Amino acid sequence: MSDRKKQDLSWIEAELEETLDDLFESEFNEPVLSEELRALYKDKHPNMLDRRTYYTNLLRLQSELIKLQHWVEVTGAKVLILCEGRDSAGKGGVIKRITQRLNPRVARVVALPAPTEREKTQWYFQRYVPHLPAGGEIVLFDRSWYNRAGVERVMGFASDDEVEQFFRDVPEFERMLVRSGIILLKYWFSITDEEQQLRFLMRIHDPMKQWKLSPMDLQSRIRWEDYTKAKEDMFARTNIPEAPWYIVEGNDKKRERLNCIEHILSQIPYQEVPYEKVDLPERVFNPDYERRVLPDELYVPKIY
Repeated sequence: MSDRKKQDLSWIEAELEETLDDLFESEFNEPVLSEELRALYKDKHPNMLDRRTYYTNLLRLQSELIKLQHWVEVTGAKVLILCEGRDSAGKGGVIKRITQRLNPRVARVVALPAPTEREKTQWYFQRYVPHLPAGGEIVLFDRSWYNRAGVERVMGFASDDEVEQFFRDVPEFERMLVRSGIILLKYWFSITDEEQQLRFLMRIHDPMKQWKLSPMDLQSRIRWEDYTKAKEDMFARTNIPEAPWYIVEGNDKKRERLNCIEHILSQIPYQEVPYEKVDLPERVFNPDYERRVLPDELYVPKIY
């Protein structure tokens, strides 16, 4: 084993020890579930990735994402990642782990609300264009223009003509993005019918997660097969060589996150860019300065 690899492993072990409490807190997904639901979930997932393997690899991958971020800043690269999938498929969890340790000025998430009445009259792609990455930026779309191929089509928010126009336009739109220098990655997060049902049940019975369950989510359960047909049509018509689709299996959330980050890193030709050496300057000390005593009411009460 090389000295560099030993250093990396040593860093990961030290970081794991240092941040284990924070990691557990961020991963704590079942705060108030009943024992019955906990037992059911564990029974349905007997081969889930163990925590230590997961955390060790997550830290290793997040350290690589920081190298990617620095490369993007230095080279002025433009990275665009589209995250699509069924409701409760784990898109948000993957996005959170990607951006968790990155600079929000470099890596940002775009999750647009439903279009306004004005936006509905615009060119369909118009409201997405302002959010595309500039040089030195990584942008992750939590749902994207593919809303038209999915929820808008299935729920009847777009006409057949509008859907057909979308399918004719989107390949050329994405080719334009790639020709402009954008690195475009498209991910579909896939879960089984049974897994989605289980996750929806968990949300219904978990007060900490009930906000995630919208009327549209409930409709997606009713229209599971319609969404499946729409997804298959979407793949057939928009899986182009310049911007192919990549499917991430998501029944095991931990594997889903690690596999997706590994793949992102494998698809971008980044290199480690050395940082400039930083020396901490000495503090300037003024012997004539007296620090003011601030009133107690300005301080947050020390309850803990």
